[in-house]
Amino acid sequence: MDGPKEASSSVEIDDLSLSRLLNKPKLNIERQRSFDERSLSELSINVRALEGYDSIYSPAGYRSGFDTPSTARNSFEPHPMVAEAWDSLRRSLVHFRGQPVGTIAANDHGSEEILNYDQVVFVRDFVPSALAFLMNGEPEIVKNFLLKTLHLQGWEKKIDRFTLGEGVMPASFKVLHDAGRKTDTLIADFGESAIGRVAPVDSGFWWIILLRAYTKSTGDLSLAETHECQKGMRLILALCLSEGFDTFPTLLCADGCSMIDRRMGIYGYPIEIQALFFMALRCALPMLKHDAEGKEFVERIVKRLHALSYHMRSYFWLDFQQLNDIYRYKTEEYSHTAVNKFNVIPDSIPDWVFDFMPTRGGYFIGNVSPARMDFRWFALGNLVAILSSLATPEQSMAIMDLIEERWEELVGEMPLKITYPAIENHEWRIVTGCDPKNTRWSYHNGGSWPVLLWLLTAACIKTGRPQIARRAIELAENRLLKDGWPEYYDGKLGRYIGKQARKFQTWSIAGYLVAKMMLEDPSHLGMVSLEEDKAMKPLIKRSNSWTC
Repeated sequence: MDGPKEASSSVEIDDLSLSRLLNKPKLNIERQRSFDERSLSELSINVRALEGYDSIYSPAGYRSGFDTPSTARNSFEPHPMVAEAWDSLRRSLVHFRGQPVGTIAANDHGSEEILNYDQVVFVRDFVPSALAFLMNGEPEIVKNFLLKTLHLQGWEKKIDRFTLGEGVMPASFKVLHDAGRKTDTLIADFGESAIGRVAPVDSGFWWIILLRAYTKSTGDLSLAETHECQKGMRLILALCLSEGFDTFPTLLCADGCSMIDRRMGIYGYPIEIQALFFMALRCALPMLKHDAEGKEFVERIVKRLHALSYHMRSYFWLDFQQLNDIYRYKTEEYSHTAVNKFNVIPDSIPDWVFDFMPTRGGYFIGNVSPARMDFRWFALGNLVAILSSLATPEQSMAIMDLIEERWEELVGEMPLKITYPAIENHEWRIVTGCDPKNTRWSYHNGGSWPVLLWLLTAACIKTGRPQIARRAIELAENRLLKDGWPEYYDGKLGRYIGKQARKFQTWSIAGYLVAKMMLEDPSHLGMVSLEEDKAMKPLIKRSNSWTC
């Protein structure tokens, strides 16, 4: 599967010194121009290379990322939960022909209805597990996972006689052990077994993001440069960069195509997918070779990134000033001079958002499409927007302001609300199809997901606010182990173990470990964070929350 090993490139990912950043003496990489710098500067399109972490300052005097004081990094003793978490994570390992290739979704043998959680490796679920192993100096399992899922991508994908796009990555796979024949067989699911039969849009994006994280952590460029990985990236990109009738640079998606994998009214252009799309494009850009095929994709990526960043920062961003502007919108405007470009009726603004929006702070709303704005807060999309620098530094700080200002609503007693607020009553019946698992303040409908702790921690470190992460981690440590590492919590404050939550949920365990390791050693942030590309500065007016 590995194919012939190509000569290792003499350039490194990003213009950030891996040996200085990760302090791993085993790395011995010749340092010339950075991988990111090469990819951007050699384009015919004028795009400025990303700046290194050392030169990036966040507003209000905070330095982001790796300038968290060393005293703050090691200001707490290892919590007893850490050892328990590692034991549970290792028990979740899945092997194929003697090699670890992933982790099962949950190891909850106390549940009467474990479904497939005890045997399946979900692509998106494995990401925090992979980061934990990378941070712990165990990259082999991550490499195996990347190669096995890449192999599965090449399979023919049919659902009810209809063939899916060639680049679709599986939602999950499982290993069937035949003890009698002493054989192992991989079985992939591309959506044909999923609830609602929805193919995952996010699996391919997470795969690219994880490939970059592996490369950043190990300094091993050879994996990304193999023919197989280059082809895999191009297939994913061809699928999402294809041109059609859409007039927006965002990616059109069905309900249930991402982490919110049941019907929750996120069809259209959900923030989670747009943020992951943006991050995957930026991660792929420096890893693609500049051969005949790769160069074409590089040019398409750069054009799409410019259009996507402008669109998202202009139309998805909401703060106090922008909310007031939408409240005063005129409707039925025609021509390119229209201010209300999507013909949003001001009466469609829900009442809750007026009380929820603080004077300081802002966030990317859930969805924007003709005559429709979904004003809900979605945690994953906003946190990935910070890490990918889809959010400007000012917007990133405003998102963190919002989390602090609305701590009870968004964090409560268990980090972190996947979405806010919950939908209920008649709206719940219409939007979810009366889904009994997604009742108000439960599961995807306003439930609290401990796995989001690692994304929150990474965003906190990047914006120079580690104290927020520390506070959230302490909340989790009060309950997580005692409650058996649940998948999610229910209630407005996240006080109750989810009514159908699996226990010993692997990504709850791994999310906690990644958060702890990242807070202790903020240099790990480099695996999952990209600094702002100055060439993509938005041409939009600044509101009060951006300059406070």
